[in-house]
Amino acid sequence: MAKCEICGKGITSGMKVSHSHIRTKRTWKPNLQTVRAIVDGTPKRVTACTRCLRSGKVNRA
Repeated sequence: MAKCEICGKGITSGMKVSHSHIRTKRTWKPNLQTVRAIVDGTPKRVTACTRCLRSGKVNRA
């Protein structure tokens, strides 16, 4: 399942509502990037959302 390894952000679901108020199910997916980050002193591939990358929560390798 697509999930950020830093903050745990994942797929959320809800309803798409048209102009005539017809409701259908839809999903919102996070913008995930696979980056090399320093984890426990060694570089490792990590799946992180762009908000974590932008805010500096990920220490890039």
